[in-house]
Amino acid sequence: MIGEPENIMLFHALYIVAIVAEAMTAALAAGRRSMDWVGVCLLGCVTALGGGSTRDVLLGHYPLSWVEHPNYLAVTAGAALVTIAIARVMHHLRSIFLILDAIGLVVFTVIGCNVALDLHLPFIVVIMSGMITGCVGGVLRDVLCNDIPLLFRSELYASSLSDLAGRLRFGRDRGGLAS
Repeated sequence: MIGEPENIMLFHALYIVAIVAEAMTAALAAGRRSMDWVGVCLLGCVTALGGGSTRDVLLGHYPLSWVEHPNYLAVTAGAALVTIAIARVMHHLRSIFLILDAIGLVVFTVIGCNVALDLHLPFIVVIMSGMITGCVGGVLRDVLCNDIPLLFRSELYASSLSDLAGRLRFGRDRGGLAS
């Protein structure tokens, strides 16, 4: 069960890993566009925190996570800046980033589903909340980089994985499945 203290700590640690990984992928995209350090930091923050912010605005769930916890902005901006400093070795870490990206997608999706469940919203809203949380940050990154969003091109695993994670999370809570 996520509500137990040790699970909450683990989930929070996974969330930090997820926002760091997303900020790092954004920094690489910003670097390919020759953005300055302000653009790198902004893109890192928008990518890592944008899905949850969009979800919260759409659902009227306040305060936004980065307003309640401003250290998330420092973590994401710092991760983006560190990435630019070590960009030359980042290509060696591609497979690790794919794994971290997938973990991040699941963590973001579960958080999105939990927010909608806590608001006692219908099943379809719970699933959409998870998908928005998991996918919108990457879409915002691509739009700000003037690209067709990756989600709308070839990375269909992202929307499918997000949908599956949301359905499993919702099904466990509503269907009495074991934790």
